[in-house]
Amino acid sequence: MIVNGKPQRTIWLGDDGVTVEIIDQTRLPHEFIIVEMKTMDDAATAISDMLVRGAPLIGATAAYGMALAMNNDSTDDGLKNAYDVLLATRPTAVNLRWALDDLLALLEPLDAGERVAAAYTRAAEIADEDVEMCSSLGEHGRGIIEQIWNDKGKPDRINVLTHCNAGWLATVDWGTAMAPVYKAHDAGIPVHVWVDETRPRNQGASLTCWELGQHGVPHTLIVDNVGGHLMQHGEVDVVITGTDRTTAAGDVCNKIGTYLKALAAADNNVPFFVALPGPTIDWTILDGVADVPIEQRDPQEVTHLTGLGSDGAITTIAIAPPDSPAANYAFDVTPARLVTGLITERGVAQASEEGLAALYPERVQ
Repeated sequence: MIVNGKPQRTIWLGDDGVTVEIIDQTRLPHEFIIVEMKTMDDAATAISDMLVRGAPLIGATAAYGMALAMNNDSTDDGLKNAYDVLLATRPTAVNLRWALDDLLALLEPLDAGERVAAAYTRAAEIADEDVEMCSSLGEHGRGIIEQIWNDKGKPDRINVLTHCNAGWLATVDWGTAMAPVYKAHDAGIPVHVWVDETRPRNQGASLTCWELGQHGVPHTLIVDNVGGHLMQHGEVDVVITGTDRTTAAGDVCNKIGTYLKALAAADNNVPFFVALPGPTIDWTILDGVADVPIEQRDPQEVTHLTGLGSDGAITTIAIAPPDSPAANYAFDVTPARLVTGLITERGVAQASEEGLAALYPERVQ
């Protein structure tokens, strides 16, 4: 995508062929900082502290983390330790486990001396594959936006509501939920995005608004609870979100509050789509509410806010009494019955076992 007028990915290999570079997303939108990852521990910290986030990007970072680990210790013990450390960084996004299992299966049969090159090669392939998948699902999603626009008589504006950040910052490039928006915008469709603030980390405000602005896509920032009001008044034509884990039956786990958006969409007959690449599907579970692990993060993300102060410095302030306890559930699950369709790199699937199996027959046991 575009940053300061130039193409940019979220993760890439440094000029030395060993170091991996990322955008520190905790510093956006006020500072554009590039961070170097030189060790597996650097990659683990980047994932756990959310310098990188979004299921596809977490997977790509984990793959490069394995490569960095092999560069330091390519023994069997080094491989197992890297897998265990990286797997423990974030519990919900299934792309993390998918990427680590992929690298483990590749590297285990190899001699220690072969593992470094193989790991770097496969990590680069995973990153490139993510770009291709997100671009492809973007095309399928663009078709949905264009059809809605046509059905409404090609109005001056087609309104998309999104939740959290599922743009290119959540992937290697293009994004998931925002890939259809970028494709539609680039095709001349007058798309406008309602951007949820997405408390507690405000990733709509800090990330989605920033990247949409960089690409020139019209957008408006709203607080989380405005979405239902806009739907009641006909100001939302379609809702598109991302997902960190989708069950084999079509339940979707995404940023906390997604379930409430789906309920509002259902009550107001607004189509609710979820965009995801294939590796975000967890084929081992069916019931998202019962079986998806929901990450609970530091309560300080709820009790404090970080932003740009009047003095131009980034600062963190408390917004709650110091003795008030807080809960910080990072995700919720939207049942498949509330999902109009799943936008994937292979097409748009019904949110069901049958729908996903039709697109991914090789995964059916």
